[in-house]
Amino acid sequence: MTPPKFIFMLTRHDRTVENAVDLVEAAREAGVRHIGFKDIGLPFTALQTLASIIRGAGAKIYLEVVSLDRDSELRSIQAGIALGVDYLLGGTHVDDALRLLKDTKIRYYPFPGRISGHPSLLEGSETEIIRSAVDLASRPGVHGLDLLAYRFEGNVPDLIRRVCAAVPNKPVIVAGSLDRAERIRAATSAGASGFTVGTALLDGAFPASSDLAQQIGYVQNII
Repeated sequence: MTPPKFIFMLTRHDRTVENAVDLVEAAREAGVRHIGFKDIGLPFTALQTLASIIRGAGAKIYLEVVSLDRDSELRSIQAGIALGVDYLLGGTHVDDALRLLKDTKIRYYPFPGRISGHPSLLEGSETEIIRSAVDLASRPGVHGLDLLAYRFEGNVPDLIRRVCAAVPNKPVIVAGSLDRAERIRAATSAGASGFTVGTALLDGAFPASSDLAQQIGYVQNII
């Protein structure tokens, strides 16, 4: 069985941090092979440099789109294409995104459910979110789902289990507010194929030294 992917996000509160480039080397030395950032927080030229450094570190590149309006989201997707990212996570304007991504090799994982605000919140009932997940997963060009499970007001482990069970042929990444070991274990035991952690690592939230390498090591040992 393939272990869940730990995706280190160079972000705090849904924004790419200014010193993101400086953090990549620590992640590489810790053996992290999945590194991401958001479409908000740094200008495109800085993201170009960041993507190049991540690629040079031998890691897959993830861009998570958290723009609030359609035009901004589409610009972010076009930026992701130009950056040559490996995975595009998030976003809600799926039909438009699929048209842009059609001739690329980018793996696309949109948000199921209704998304609002910044940082993003997942709204709606479990039934509505699962219905959305099934609809999205059925579309050609959608390779998986980016589930903001811990941004949902409800039974989060149950939501993750139900979404994963509803889309057995599409991997589900759990993103947002995975700031303690119990949440990571709950996500992975419920069937998530991967999970993202950003703010919690940068803020030293886990019970280890606040040194980034030690924080990363703690998360790696959870899985």
